Amino acid sequence: MEIVKVRNPMELKDKLLEFVFRVYKGTNGAYPALEWVEKKPSPDDFKGFKKVYEPFLEFRLGKEFDELYILKEGEKIVGTVALVYNLKGKDVWWVPDDIKSEKAGLIEFFMVDPEYKGKGYGSKLLEFAVERLKELGKDVYIITFPHLEAYSYYLRRGFVKVMDYKDFVVLKLPAS
Repeated sequence: MEIVKVRNPMELKDKLLEFVFRVYKGTNGAYPALEWVEKKPSPDDFKGFKKVYEPFLEFRLGKEFDELYILKEGEKIVGTVALVYNLKGKDVWWVPDDIKSEKAGLIEFFMVDPEYKGKGYGSKLLEFAVERLKELGKDVYIITFPHLEAYSYYLRRGFVKVMDYKDFVVLKLPAS
């Protein structure tokens, strides 16, 4: 297993779409939440998922993420994590103004293929992302939904809730 920086994220769009769909299917449609969709596609409906998720993925790959990393086993993507630390001028409506600063670094697009769950790959990716943001001199934040399994995972890893925002919870890793 190796963590690889993606130089041109749009080139991997189709593979990433398939990966995210595996996560969607493996979480029975819980993640990604697709909160902007009135009627979510079935976890077995790749075409329906692609129709609603692909434009959002294109936005994220092209305009939101500052760095994208994948965890690979051979050619298979088994995990992803993205860093967002240049918030100026970005349409990131889910990030509260209170934390939009030069010091803020967000961990986004953090997923592990459900087939690989429980093997430490998520921890490896999260540690990598935290270290990279610290290297850049950023305060580490995660914005998630309180009802997701990931919420308690982040709390167990030292993140603390700093605020509720819209339907989200904003978590921060205290400076060590």
